[in-house]
Amino acid sequence: MVELAQNLIDGLGRGSIYALLALGVAVVFGVMHLLNFAHGELITVSGYAAFWALTNGWSWWIVVPLIVVVAVLTSLVIERVAFSRVRGASDFTLLLTSFGVHFVVSAIFLLYVSASVKNFPRPAWTTSSTWSLGPLQIETFDTVVIVVTMLTLLATNLLLQRTMFGLALRAAAADFDTARLMGVRSDTVIRGAFALSGLLAGIAGVFWLMRAGSTTPSAGIDPMLKGVLAALIGGLGSLRGAVLGGFALGLAEVLLRSWLPGSIAGLTEGFVFALIALLFIFRPQGFVAVAHAERV
Repeated sequence: MVELAQNLIDGLGRGSIYALLALGVAVVFGVMHLLNFAHGELITVSGYAAFWALTNGWSWWIVVPLIVVVAVLTSLVIERVAFSRVRGASDFTLLLTSFGVHFVVSAIFLLYVSASVKNFPRPAWTTSSTWSLGPLQIETFDTVVIVVTMLTLLATNLLLQRTMFGLALRAAAADFDTARLMGVRSDTVIRGAFALSGLLAGIAGVFWLMRAGSTTPSAGIDPMLKGVLAALIGGLGSLRGAVLGGFALGLAEVLLRSWLPGSIAGLTEGFVFALIALLFIFRPQGFVAVAHAERV
């Protein structure tokens, strides 16, 4: 029982990061019906910004807001340079554009920076600091991740439910054409959605980079896959589903890694994908069914 509780806490810590990534994917999908496979590049760019800052003597107290700001700005630049030019195009065109952005960003760092891994120092408390709760040993890092994620989810919910921007975003997600006729400015809503998506990716990126302690031109692939998978598991078009999908994915990874015999523990990712495939067979709409795919 103690081991199970320990695994659940570890899974919630990992799943919290996935939930933030999935939430960013879901916000953009709700407005543009775009499954953004370039979402992970926000962490790639932020990772190189963090590497530059840390190797030049900046402290993590300054690097943390730098990562978030860079992620937001990168998201807005990607929207302006790539996605604003294909608005109104088919879903397939938008999907190809997101793949194109992913490969272009990776190629830029590969050609003009380096293909090698760039390591940077991690805060000491992320690797060695723990605290006790009865028989449980809880990592400080997991505690911070869970608390920050919960506060971020609460703030996001308040933003969407209690502000004019949130009202416009939800109206555009429900019916974009009608929202425009009612006076909602499409450019403002779409850019706001990308900014919010970048903010969520930036917060997730802080913890992702702290845990990794390095970055590469392809560093965004893994967080992109986790975010997209979590959004699909939860049900595309649902913010609540994206959060549930993120936590479910994190818990599945940790529990399987703990329960599988050591000889096949390296196949954890494969077993996770098998479970996801079974989920999509028996419940293709994900955990939360949405009446309209565009709704958030």
